[in-house]
Amino acid sequence: MFAFSIGGILAFLNSAIFLVGYISNNTLFPEPLSSEEERKYLELMKNGDEEARNILIERNLRLVAHVCKKYTATRVEQDDLISIGSIGLIKGINIFDSWKGVRLATYVSRCIDNAHLTLRNYMTYSKQHLRHYKGKYRQTIQYNLQTLAELYQKQTSRQQQKTR
Repeated sequence: MFAFSIGGILAFLNSAIFLVGYISNNTLFPEPLSSEEERKYLELMKNGDEEARNILIERNLRLVAHVCKKYTATRVEQDDLISIGSIGLIKGINIFDSWKGVRLATYVSRCIDNAHLTLRNYMTYSKQHLRHYKGKYRQTIQYNLQTLAELYQKQTSRQQQKTR
């Protein structure tokens, strides 16, 4: 009676498991850093320690999932939202300066938001760009067909004049 696709069911289960894991919490993401640990790892990262940078990224993944909840109404899949948010997280951690007087979580959450907004703007621009070129292409086809019809009419009228 109902036709279900295996891919659709698996996609639904994947997102449901992610959501349940996020809501039930505790084991899906590592615990966030305390403010002392955060300062320590930021100082180590400033001195060039890659492991400290990786720890800052891993411990702030929970923030990515939290910010991504705002964008679940979009047509973008949850995995893609997490991926884009992770890119924003990495950019934010790489650029962050503690002397600005802003906490890391505040700064990075804005970077994650900006990554999502950039994706949305790109998708909107791509659709508008595509529509523009479709319209332009359609006009070109119509112009070419019209020109070809006029050329055909001229050619047939010339041939008719020659045969008379």
